[in-house]
Amino acid sequence: MEGEEAYRSNRERFEAELEFVQALANPEYLHYLAQNRYFDDDAFVRYLCYLQYWREPRYCRYLVFPHCLRMLELLQTASFRSALKRSDFKDIVFRQQHWHWKYRACTSG
Repeated sequence: MEGEEAYRSNRERFEAELEFVQALANPEYLHYLAQNRYFDDDAFVRYLCYLQYWREPRYCRYLVFPHCLRMLELLQTASFRSALKRSDFKDIVFRQQHWHWKYRACTSG
């Protein structure tokens, strides 16, 4: 029974971290986190650093929104985290993301 419980616990953690990492692709969510001072919490910033393991091939293959990996990378810098408090910066990030997806859609295939 212990093995099954550990498996369930690990699976729940994997799914929760997968969902959270993918949410980082959303500039509105990043702005919310910044506005509510999550990025000012050293423990939260360390957690973002810990989540870098999602960049490894054995984990990133589960991502539906791979753009979240770039956001996770950018969130390692204090200046990016701080800038996300500003609405205009959030809008810039959103527009750049939109243009990337639009251009990518035109060139792939």
